Amino acid sequence: MLHSTPLILTLALDASSQLFFNELRQRHFPPERNFLQAHLTLFHHLPGSQHDTLCTQIESLTARTEPLPLTVTGVRFLGRGVAYTLENQQLRALHKELQAIWQPDLTPQDLQKLQPHVTVQNKVEPVVARTLHRELSEDFQPFEATGTGLQLWAYRGGPWESLQTFPFQGV
Repeated sequence: MLHSTPLILTLALDASSQLFFNELRQRHFPPERNFLQAHLTLFHHLPGSQHDTLCTQIESLTARTEPLPLTVTGVRFLGRGVAYTLENQQLRALHKELQAIWQPDLTPQDLQKLQPHVTVQNKVEPVVARTLHRELSEDFQPFEATGTGLQLWAYRGGPWESLQTFPFQGV
């Protein structure tokens, strides 16, 4: 039952980008905390009680959205972790559109401006994170990825349960 279960919305990535980020996450994320594959979270806490309505709204949006060309623009130090930053103005516009629709039900975190990123390390000592940030930044070159759709997840306390993938169809 999803009524009281928080839902999470992420951006699905093309297979090669997903593999790249997953491999880094496997290598650098503390194993006892690594329940998930690499992901780009758009919304952290949507109401499970609104599941059907959310799905209808997401389907409508993805039906008219083409796959999103993303630029991986850099490596970001998170204090106790490291993430890759991604950029696409259309993704920001899509996020703002969903924020406007869902505004009454959003948490303060989900009302913030989107800072698209994929975390490859988190919950480590700052010195460990700083070392990885330096290593990954040394030879970083911007590269391209593609957002292929949206994924809806149920938060179950540890691992997330995949509920549905909504591919971008661009019609």
